[in-house]
Amino acid sequence: MQIRVLVIEDDKEINGLLRKILEEKNYTVRSALSGIEGMSILRMEQFDMVLLDIMLPFKSGDEILRELRSFSNVPVIMITAKDLTRTKVDLLHLGADDYITKPFDVDEVLARIEASLRRYNHAPTTSLLTYQDIIVDCNAKRVTVSGNDISLTMTEYAILELFMRNPEKVFSKRNLFESVSGEEYLSDDNTMNVHISNLRQKLRAEGNLDNYIETVYGMGYRLFKN
Repeated sequence: MQIRVLVIEDDKEINGLLRKILEEKNYTVRSALSGIEGMSILRMEQFDMVLLDIMLPFKSGDEILRELRSFSNVPVIMITAKDLTRTKVDLLHLGADDYITKPFDVDEVLARIEASLRRYNHAPTTSLLTYQDIIVDCNAKRVTVSGNDISLTMTEYAILELFMRNPEKVFSKRNLFESVSGEEYLSDDNTMNVHISNLRQKLRAEGNLDNYIETVYGMGYRLFKN
């Protein structure tokens, strides 16, 4: 199956470079040079991955991400020149799955895309998982809480499925990061905390429990034990 990627980047040189390296890997690539154009394409077409610059004319990347998450959970990797922890945390809160800081390394971009696609397209051995009032349909990648559909980012979904498959296990931040990203955990940053916080909020918003994921102090996280 052909992988479709949308690149939304207003710098023509960077846009062209990304398109070239992706097409060399046999991805089907569409390009947009403005936020408005990118959002219009997203409304009309389906993609397997979106590379989204944050600084765009007419409609910024964070505005696009916020709007996109109202109707799609397609994996989104943000491309930003702002190497600030606060910016990265804000993007994760909005629903980004990953981010790359300019100037970026081509091999890193490809590795992050491939890792994201592996996580998103992984075919699980058990198709239906249940816990309390949560049901996860692994084939459809659909999550319901108390009968209500909830929209999760790719990373949030991967964390929840991991918890559901291992309900007795306590996962450290390192465990979670390496399990869902397939990469080595190199620094104690706030990324995983943000994903957990977002996931908790979404589960609570539709569910019957105040807490579905508990913090085991000094150890990590696990599904809440009654």
